[in-house]
Amino acid sequence: MIKVSANPIREEILRELDRLPPELQREVLDFARALASSVSEGTPGEKLLRFAGILTPEEAELMERAIEEGCERVDLSEW
Repeated sequence: MIKVSANPIREEILRELDRLPPELQREVLDFARALASSVSEGTPGEKLLRFAGILTPEEAELMERAIEEGCERVDLSEW
């Protein structure tokens, strides 16, 4: 009987992990934990629907312009 994995990526990661020495396995574990903690679940769209249509077209344009002007630039002096 042929075993078909439901998650081939997980299986491949585990195969590669088995080939590493313990100190590198620890690094992989630390990296996986860092990745997992950086994932944000966000807010489901249905919870945001109550805000749909509350801005006038003018307010929406002002907000869009403020975002473009303030958020799409890199301030090199901050680095």
